[in-house]
Amino acid sequence: MRKFLISSALVALAAPAFADEPGPYLDITVEGQASGTITIDLNEEAAPQHVARISELAESGAYDNVVFHRVIDGFMAQTGDVQNGVAGGDLSMAGTGGSDMEDLPAEFSDISFERGVVGMARTQDPNSANSQFFIMFAPAPHLNGQYTVVGEVTEGLDVLDSIKKGTGGNGAIDGAPDVMADVELRTE
Repeated sequence: MRKFLISSALVALAAPAFADEPGPYLDITVEGQASGTITIDLNEEAAPQHVARISELAESGAYDNVVFHRVIDGFMAQTGDVQNGVAGGDLSMAGTGGSDMEDLPAEFSDISFERGVVGMARTQDPNSANSQFFIMFAPAPHLNGQYTVVGEVTEGLDVLDSIKKGTGGNGAIDGAPDVMADVELRTE
């Protein structure tokens, strides 16, 4: 069983270094305890293969109705398990799957993991990211250069902050998790 994890230790700040042109954008409609839209500016320059994967999954509808399966207050919210994390199904394996596509090689950058930065989840193998991603609640510079940065939240941090938090060190959700009800890719 593969478990996609990221470390949960926190440290202090540095500004994100987004240098690419704006867009494409991922608009995530969140439902559950949280309600609203999170907009992510995907960074094609920093992580072209990862952004292409997220874009393909979003356009195919694979991210629709996928839960936030791991949410650690003050750290991050993780989602994107299109195999085992679909709302309404058996979520006991949520966080252990990906998509039916090959894993991606790491695309590390000098972008710092700050509040609102989006990174790809992976196993212990740096080249194992697939479909899962996480959104930062707070800075976590210990992740810098260890995980691929794919974008940054440009709208909806209030929605992010209201996502149902998990319990324990792994952030597992008790009861019904919040869900990405609809995920749309747009280029403008």
